[in-house]
Amino acid sequence: MSGSNSSAPGSGASLESSAPLSFTVHSMPAPSIADDVARRTTSGRLKMFIVLLVCAAPVVASYLTYFVIRPEGRTNYSELVEPLRPIPAALPLTDLQGRPVASESLKGQWLLVVVSGGACDKRCEHYLWLQRQLRETLGREKERVDKVWLIDDAATPRSETLAAIADATVMRVPRDALAEWLAPAPQHSLEQHLYIVDPLGNWMMRVPADPEPAKFKRDVEKLLRASAGWDKPGR
Repeated sequence: MSGSNSSAPGSGASLESSAPLSFTVHSMPAPSIADDVARRTTSGRLKMFIVLLVCAAPVVASYLTYFVIRPEGRTNYSELVEPLRPIPAALPLTDLQGRPVASESLKGQWLLVVVSGGACDKRCEHYLWLQRQLRETLGREKERVDKVWLIDDAATPRSETLAAIADATVMRVPRDALAEWLAPAPQHSLEQHLYIVDPLGNWMMRVPADPEPAKFKRDVEKLLRASAGWDKPGR
């Protein structure tokens, strides 16, 4: 109808007079300092674990390849030590003048280890000779291998013996302390074996008593091949 009110009957107000809607914006709560520190700590630990894993991967992979994955890899002559036994950080080593030697100094090379008293009986002399001969037959790979003689008593080695092994590392260590690292096979003594230690300081193989040189050498060559990707000559 002309001139009539366009609002719906009973509405009480026009659209123009309706109150506008109101929106209130609230800020998001800021993360606490403690949460931020926790996230940084977790992230740092994860990164450190990844770095350690990357560093250890070549060593683990080489052992797995030659002693677990490949069936023929299990024909090793020497006994594989499981688990590997790292050299104790507090192993009380001294040189022949009685000066302390850090166990860390033995890391960085493959080691062929002979254990005996300073008097060095016939077995000891034979093992020192075998140790020297084996290293020399490795050709250019010999620079990755060191010869070590651990003397487990207070006896003084003969000058002739020391002259014959002038390029070997000779140290003293108490027998009871050495037992925390190396161990003989059942019914055998420490002196009856040679021991193979990897460049990380892990005792990882025990050579049978009175070893056959050719078989012993094959074990060492196999280890050198397996570690060629991550082990280099020199400490």
